[in-house]
Amino acid sequence: MRIEFLGTGGATTTPRPLCRCRLCTEARTKGVPYSRSGPSIFVHGPDLLIDTPEEIKDELNRSQVAQIAAVTYSHWHPDHTAGRRVLEEMNIDWRAWPRAPRGTTDVYLPQQVAVDFRNWMGLWDHFRYMEEGIGTIAVHELTDGQMVTLGRATVLPFSLAEEYVYAFLLTEGDRRALIAPDELKGWSPPAELQEVDIAVLPMGILEFHPLTRKRLIHQDHGFLRLEATFDETLEIVEQLRAKQVYLAHIEEMDQIAFDELQELESRLQGDGLPISFAYDTLVVDV
Repeated sequence: MRIEFLGTGGATTTPRPLCRCRLCTEARTKGVPYSRSGPSIFVHGPDLLIDTPEEIKDELNRSQVAQIAAVTYSHWHPDHTAGRRVLEEMNIDWRAWPRAPRGTTDVYLPQQVAVDFRNWMGLWDHFRYMEEGIGTIAVHELTDGQMVTLGRATVLPFSLAEEYVYAFLLTEGDRRALIAPDELKGWSPPAELQEVDIAVLPMGILEFHPLTRKRLIHQDHGFLRLEATFDETLEIVEQLRAKQVYLAHIEEMDQIAFDELQELESRLQGDGLPISFAYDTLVVDV
């Protein structure tokens, strides 16, 4: 298996539209790895696409992806789903007659994700249109605990402490990868997930600047009750004991630049933590 980070931003990408802060200005000038588009990961081997943010078409066009065998979703939030129309655009030729899709992409929806798609943002209506109206996707609703086989790999979605959001355990031979795109608040990794070869986790919001320890968000802010912080993510990393950890879902609003993350990465690795900060276009072998 090979993991390609298509986009490593979060709900706020870098640069944020129309923003002229130093972080966004630098990102516009230098591009990747200083810029970060919406959260999405592709796993080569099973050829699985996880999440479709607004920027997914551009992410795929600059990627090493040649074909997509299947798509899955971690949860319903718009930064993970708003680019779903890519499943229409890549599979249809509107000029063909009789009209027929050029291909049909399998979409696997974990149990609660399928429920939420019926209730939020017209997601279910859009997917029903793509499946029944134009035939560009085939939706498969999974039950919790159900595993999907893609090529030589198996994919097991499982819910986190926030039950509406899922992570994925991918296994191929003796290699295991844990991909948790978002929302780690309150989660502790169970024994069967520990010591995976690679773990992909969200960085978590910065309550304090990780280099200076300056407070960045008010201690009474509601985010701290809802979102895992970077310090909480580090606790999860220590519990997980993965051989290598890549942190993504890095928010523009946290105002931490790529060069600062490189310095932080060196400090963390010096302390014995196998942590790297992912960036758009990064490719790693499991």
